Amino acid sequence: MFQNNPLLTQLKKNLHAKTPRVEGIVKSTERGFGFLEVDVQKSYFIPPKNMKKVMHGDKIIALLKTEKDREIVEPEKLIEPFLNRFVGKIEKKDNRLLIMPDYPFLKDFIICHPSKDCTDIFQSGDWAIAQLKKHKLKGDHIFYAELTEKIIEKDNPLIPWWVTLARYNLDRKEPLSEENDLVLKECNNRKDLTDLDFITIDNVNTKDIDDALFITEKNNGEISLIVAIADPTAYIKNGSKLDLIASQRAFTNYLPGFNVPMLPRNLSEDICSLHPNKHRPVLACNITVLKDGSIAYDTIYFFLAWIKSKSKLSYDHVSDWIEKSGTWTPPTKSIEQQILILHRLCLLRIKWRKMNAVLFKDSVEYRFHLSEYGNVIDIIIEQRRIAHKIIEEAMIIANLSAANFLSRNLGFGVYNIHTGFDLVNAEHAVAFLKSYNLNFSVAEITTLKGFCHLRRVLNSLSNNYIDSRIRRFQSFGDFSTVPGPHFALGFSEYATWTSPIRKYSDMINHRLLKSIIKKEKPIRPNEDIKLKISEQKRRNRMSERDVSDWLYTIFLQKKEHRNQKFNAEITDISRSGIRARLVENGAHVFIPGPLIHSVREELNFNQDVGKVFINGIMHYKISDLIQVSLSDIRLDTRSIIAKPEF
Repeated sequence: MFQNNPLLTQLKKNLHAKTPRVEGIVKSTERGFGFLEVDVQKSYFIPPKNMKKVMHGDKIIALLKTEKDREIVEPEKLIEPFLNRFVGKIEKKDNRLLIMPDYPFLKDFIICHPSKDCTDIFQSGDWAIAQLKKHKLKGDHIFYAELTEKIIEKDNPLIPWWVTLARYNLDRKEPLSEENDLVLKECNNRKDLTDLDFITIDNVNTKDIDDALFITEKNNGEISLIVAIADPTAYIKNGSKLDLIASQRAFTNYLPGFNVPMLPRNLSEDICSLHPNKHRPVLACNITVLKDGSIAYDTIYFFLAWIKSKSKLSYDHVSDWIEKSGTWTPPTKSIEQQILILHRLCLLRIKWRKMNAVLFKDSVEYRFHLSEYGNVIDIIIEQRRIAHKIIEEAMIIANLSAANFLSRNLGFGVYNIHTGFDLVNAEHAVAFLKSYNLNFSVAEITTLKGFCHLRRVLNSLSNNYIDSRIRRFQSFGDFSTVPGPHFALGFSEYATWTSPIRKYSDMINHRLLKSIIKKEKPIRPNEDIKLKISEQKRRNRMSERDVSDWLYTIFLQKKEHRNQKFNAEITDISRSGIRARLVENGAHVFIPGPLIHSVREELNFNQDVGKVFINGIMHYKISDLIQVSLSDIRLDTRSIIAKPEF
């Protein structure tokens, strides 16, 4: 009677049209159901049967319904799939290929097949790049992907590196050079400084050496510093094929154990690198530092030169000698004098920056000690020693000088900027500071001078909790093609040029500085280049983090770490637990709520204040040092679960 009834059909359409709809992001759980996150505060339940149509991370429109007195959603339309191009691990069953996407919340295999252009042969355990071609919410019966490339074969020790680079669509090999790329194109009108005792200070195994220093002290107490920087733009013509490749890579990508260079290694590690006793073209800057530690900007000049570094020194040797430990001594009296004056300059500039800008807090770095096959042998803690600070201060002087020189002569370049606080976050910061009897105004901390004063006050307090909360309100660093302040450094302008072998923005600034020297028309960088550089920097950082996380999970699976207790610093409070970093090795761990307190209703993870409360009493806060042991290590998701030791 009711079959094929047009009135009933129309009634259903009308009811369907009137059904409320919501838009959001799908969040899956390990128990089959999920949630549709509409915003930070609101989410709707997705029953297991409805989750079969979607994937974690999909952006969808869903019908809002009521079922058994509970609001649920039914996915209706796909706005943007979480998966598009992705990496995953191959499973071969009955001559049928499946791929498991390499994302923590995706647990189901996807049927796949090589694309028509892919000639690779795939076996179980291989890793591949895939493209999602079919999605159930688009009306397809299955999720289906095409394999476009094999990344690496099963059990290869380089899997963490190759898979991560493929995930972020980053280059895995150095660029190739052509014969013309190795020909010096700017050899005239260079000053011959090969008789001066230039030195380099780097890590022992550094091959891409891009800065050398020569320093003297005048009778009036002023210090004259010549900073000589490797000159790859003397070989690489603007707009050439290799220049385009360098602009796309933007940086040398430094990963645990090895790097993927921006330029061909025969340029970055040989022809351009400032190796000892090698005749090298450089872009140089002569800078005078006054007795009070300030820079005499009106006397700065840039020029092209030839140098021959007299010695490659290491951070540890130089630091040991200054600290009067170890057996190493400078190879010559002249180099000994260079180190002594550089040390004095370093201390003078640190004193000046402490009073007039912003100083960095000393921090430690963690370095993976790997075997030749890529296996983690150990994790080394590296302190920032006095020789690191010597080079750091010299490079800061050089970059300040370049920023000033570009601004005075051109008014543009590639500048590193940091805007401190926006107005909204400045208000939040002022309110937070007031709760600790630290009285600042929005007008004050949104000026460079006021921001520097705030940072100096916070440094003197040595309260890591207050410091971390204030950093949460700060803006992120960025690039600009016009001069602008860098609040985090405490400078009115800052432009790097000291690493052109590994940073394309420095190559751009080299060309601009040369245009001033040669009195040629400069090529102004466009706005697009800063966006490309920022995006590439972000992807490089994420790849370094992901490779590190992968290696940490492999390393900490060893038997000797199972019952070991670690000191950990709390770095973040999430909605469901605590994030912390192990002091002994730098690994990031997660402490879920149930391992902190058994009664969930009595737990309050307050992200706004960065504290954890149990029954209203504060038990943990960001920056606290706590003791933990490892509860679970999940290699498939590269996550390390820890529990507090009470």
